[in-house]
Amino acid sequence: MSTVDAHNPDLDQIPVLVHERLTRFLDARAAEVAAIGTPVTEAVEYLRNFVLNGGKRIRPLYVWAGFVAAQGPDESAENIESVLDAAASLEFIQACALIHDDIIDSSDTRRGAPTVHRAVEQRHGETGLEGDAAHFGQSVAILAGDMALVWAEDMLQDSGLSAEALARTRDAWRGMRTEVIGGQLLDIFLEAQANESVDLADSVNRFKTAAYTIERPLHLGASIAGADDELITALRNYGRDIGIAFQLRDDLLGVFGDPAITGKPAGDDIREGKRTVLLSLALQQADISDPDASAVIRAGIGKVSDPVEISRIAGLIRETGAEDQVEQRITALTESGLAHLDLDSIPEGVRKQLRHLAIRATERRM
Repeated sequence: MSTVDAHNPDLDQIPVLVHERLTRFLDARAAEVAAIGTPVTEAVEYLRNFVLNGGKRIRPLYVWAGFVAAQGPDESAENIESVLDAAASLEFIQACALIHDDIIDSSDTRRGAPTVHRAVEQRHGETGLEGDAAHFGQSVAILAGDMALVWAEDMLQDSGLSAEALARTRDAWRGMRTEVIGGQLLDIFLEAQANESVDLADSVNRFKTAAYTIERPLHLGASIAGADDELITALRNYGRDIGIAFQLRDDLLGVFGDPAITGKPAGDDIREGKRTVLLSLALQQADISDPDASAVIRAGIGKVSDPVEISRIAGLIRETGAEDQVEQRITALTESGLAHLDLDSIPEGVRKQLRHLAIRATERRM
């Protein structure tokens, strides 16, 4: 079995370790699923492929970083294999969130491949099944996402962590799941209401992305190790700021990103009608400097699908200067997030790794 160097924690090893544990968990559930019926095995295979064939394993990375920041393998009473299994369980929450998010957004691709519901829909048509292919695809994908959420809980609870460590994770685990679903609910309501509030868009970034991507994983890892409140607060503040900056970068990529890098069509946020900080700032500026442009942006967001029209709206958004404003926010949040690491109790090696992760997350190429 793979091991992690406890004296020189290398976060680059974590994705490989997580992949091993996810594979082992899925293999162990295969017989249980098969006993229900072959169609269930076929459906779960879509989840298996989604979980194992993509993703940067950001959340487990931060669980491990939080654990090592608080105490580390040398001093912990917890079995390291159990800690890694607990960290890997977050990938099932991520799978649930993304599979459901793709249905909500009517997305066709994820990571450069068909989304789960589209893949199932295509298979329905190829095999001549009865009923509506699109509805079938969505139904299977919803249930696959539900299965992922259930298995996240199973993997954490069966990780082998002590009862005391599991109890310490309760606040982080409960908060993370509520926040990501609440953030998603807020997101779809803002779209339906055509809401232009920068503050509410910020809340979406905080709870839909920042909390469950960085802040709560750090909280979870530190809690496993029995960290004190001062360290947990510092790690959570870092996670909040870097996580919001991460999502702001994602918002820029959603409008101006290269599909070869993002794995999604150009201007996908425009097509989907995402109510982002970028859009809210752009409309504020356009209302002042170019009301005609703001009218075109409002009329097109969430309503256009033609690539030429999407490109036109993206150009108008860029002309408002909102892109530069978002870049400034990313810079400020990155600086404030890194400042929270100036705590003597954080080992220098971990501090260096967290700085590296912050830069990597917030400076993704367009």
